[in-house]
Amino acid sequence: MNASVPTAPAVRTGAIVASLSAAGIVASLMGTLVIPLVAQLPELLDTTTANASWVVTAPLLTGAIATPVFGRLGDLHGKRRMLLVCVGLLIAGSLVSAVSDSLVPMVVGRAVQGIGMGIVPLGISTMRDVVPPERMGSSVALMSSSLGIGGAFGLPLAAGVAQNADWHVLFWGSAAVSALIGLAVLRFVPRVPSEARGRFDVPGAIGITIGLVCLLLAVSKGSEWGWTSATTLGLFSAAVLVLLAWGLFELRTTDPLVDLRATGRRRVLLTNLASVVIGFAMFAQSLIAPQLLQLPKELGYGLGQSMLAAGLWMVPTGLAMMAFSPVGAKLSARSGPRTSLLTGALVIAAGYALALPLMGSVAGIVVFSCVVSIGVAFAYGAMPAIIMSSVPASKTASANGFNALMRSIGLSVSSAVIGVLLAQMSRDVGGFTVPTENGFRAAAVVGGAAALAAALLALAIPRGAAPLPAEDPATDRPEEGLTPDRSQTLAPAPSASAPRAPQP
Repeated sequence: MNASVPTAPAVRTGAIVASLSAAGIVASLMGTLVIPLVAQLPELLDTTTANASWVVTAPLLTGAIATPVFGRLGDLHGKRRMLLVCVGLLIAGSLVSAVSDSLVPMVVGRAVQGIGMGIVPLGISTMRDVVPPERMGSSVALMSSSLGIGGAFGLPLAAGVAQNADWHVLFWGSAAVSALIGLAVLRFVPRVPSEARGRFDVPGAIGITIGLVCLLLAVSKGSEWGWTSATTLGLFSAAVLVLLAWGLFELRTTDPLVDLRATGRRRVLLTNLASVVIGFAMFAQSLIAPQLLQLPKELGYGLGQSMLAAGLWMVPTGLAMMAFSPVGAKLSARSGPRTSLLTGALVIAAGYALALPLMGSVAGIVVFSCVVSIGVAFAYGAMPAIIMSSVPASKTASANGFNALMRSIGLSVSSAVIGVLLAQMSRDVGGFTVPTENGFRAAAVVGGAAALAAALLALAIPRGAAPLPAEDPATDRPEEGLTPDRSQTLAPAPSASAPRAPQP
């Protein structure tokens, strides 16, 4: 925690953590808000199935772009201010979608909603500034896990509303809840002076936007357009060229959007790579479990649940993630976040191993999904802790934003890979193509393999935090040879009176 910021009283700290975590959960709800409507969207919006898929794709694209951009803006202009901007965009996007009955305004509204995903990395870095060290680990773990928690609760909530009310109610409700979150942030989250200096990197923001749009479009639409089509290959090629040029520019500019030298430090680089594969492993479960629950029993491996029932069966995964987030934080405080990340990856792998014998029953699906979610809780709480112990305080929001971007890329790649796998291992049933039982088993094996890859990356992360580069206040750039201020590192402690840094 920044030494210049006074420690908040316990009651106020609780309100801060609750407000920020609720904001993260609400932002993540936006991702699952339209899932129950996917099959009906072409009719509701008077469009084709291919065009309707943009209602789901648009917020994924804008959310991935927003995380590093708003992270840097938060470092420069204040995290609380940018949090409120993100909340305002959630409200605006929800209102646009609420009054939409055609494709274009709906896609615009959903794209604006996606920008609100910048709340999560901003909230994590805000906690570093205002939460006492003894509460830091559990608070960051809960905020980081809010993505999974919101997704688990959002699906049954959205399904219930969609089945029993006009679908526009989903967006009116999300606008109202977002407004309440904004009031909570205004009331409870303190304003902390920005420590970063310099200008916002507009060319860098444009470059990463173009590169990410090309990459994520190719990944998310490749199966629809054809993986070897000119459009898909052209987008992949453009993504590589643009991101390479962007990287060279970022290394040479004075005030980069993303400090690639900091992200290139071994601890940060390996943690970001682990974020990609952990995101992959997490999303694979969300593709396997709901489909198995909803497929008809006549197939022999489907469980015949309605969409609402399937969503309700997934609620325990969110509860498990919420319950085990503080457990992971305690492990990080005692043994270091590297140990929590390794533990989380191994627990996820164990969950997929359980999936193979248990996927034939509803209870089995719930058990394996909960085990995977517990592992995600450990891993998602550990990754920001490693990142924030490895970068200067003035770069925490942008570093967390980049880490969140890596998770988003993992989610998108998982959607594409598991989607292709299930499509290849499928059969025709009554004019519909459905994945086979072996397809789901293969997907579970792939998810487990991704978790084991994350475990290997965690093992490669160096033990003990490397010294942080000190900063020149005039330029916000590291100066070699200066002693770092350890008060700027994330160091959860067992007590407020005797704080000590963990040994990662």
